[in-house]
Amino acid sequence: MNKLALYCRIGFEKETAAEITEKAAEQGVFGFARVKENSGYVIFECYQPGEADRLAREIPFTQLIFARQMIVVSDLLQDLPLTDRITPIVQKYQEISPHLNLQQSTELWVETADTNEAKELSAFCRKFTVPLRQELKKQGWLNFKSIKSGITLHCLFVQSDACYAGYSYNRNHSPYFMGIPRLKFPSEAPSRSTLKLEEAILTFIPREEESKRLSEGMIGVDLGACPGGWSYQLVKRGLFVYAVDHGKMAASLHDTGRIEHCPEDGFKFQPPKRKKADWLVCDMVEQPSRIVALIGKWLVNEWCRETIFNLKLPMKKRYAEVRLCLQKLAEQLTQNGFGFQIQAKHLYHDREEITVHVRTRRH
Repeated sequence: MNKLALYCRIGFEKETAAEITEKAAEQGVFGFARVKENSGYVIFECYQPGEADRLAREIPFTQLIFARQMIVVSDLLQDLPLTDRITPIVQKYQEISPHLNLQQSTELWVETADTNEAKELSAFCRKFTVPLRQELKKQGWLNFKSIKSGITLHCLFVQSDACYAGYSYNRNHSPYFMGIPRLKFPSEAPSRSTLKLEEAILTFIPREEESKRLSEGMIGVDLGACPGGWSYQLVKRGLFVYAVDHGKMAASLHDTGRIEHCPEDGFKFQPPKRKKADWLVCDMVEQPSRIVALIGKWLVNEWCRETIFNLKLPMKKRYAEVRLCLQKLAEQLTQNGFGFQIQAKHLYHDREEITVHVRTRRH
């Protein structure tokens, strides 16, 4: 197995390919990406044996912006007999078992790409999972109890008779089936955009730290808040929020007593005197460079300590624009004496945008 499969949103295959090619080169690994437009995944083939496994271990998954999942895969298993698809898949895993301890496997995910066409395979994948899991367990696999140090086995079906067999390292992958967190829209939220911030919090903040970093008594600022989908996520965690927007906020948020509506321009708003925000969130529709400059101003002036914001991407050169924006922000923080952590992700609930998280500290 010397290939990586990376799941992504349809239409972002080129960005995913550019990113994995660059990240692999930084590790001294070279190969080429196979890109099929609107397929929902990319195959990156390494030139040297064993390098796909190395990338799956050494490229921090959290540093990949456009990939929803990263797995090591076999060659495409084609023309699987419709009467017995299981045997060729099990044989493929038996081939790699001398090189990979499959007794450390914890789970099996039979998946498809997130496309309208592939969704027709979803019902098959659900049914197929049970007999394949039973057969893999007969081999002594899928029983490992230490989840974090184990591996997950994946079958990525691209057609009903064709799949990639592979695996991912649990400490360095998305913990979600198909790389997609399944979130339920809260009926009391003012807009569906609330799911973007909820997914971002789940993605960027470890569960064990959330109650400390987003807690009762903290102050948040929401730039471009109307009608309040992002403010809702902060309010429900106990924050008091300055909701900055010329538009109206949902009455249900006013009823909480936890927001102050500031009908101002998000680019001109400053926190009230002698008050600093713990959190700044921003989902304004504007050029990425302007948003990054705005966020940089808030962080350098220490008006906030932590921020989540969206960058609306251009139609072309999206990866290049993202890299440039994040580089500029990093340079600004460094020049002003800040230590910082920057993460960026093309979330499932994002569309033509990526979500960025920054946490700063003074050296």
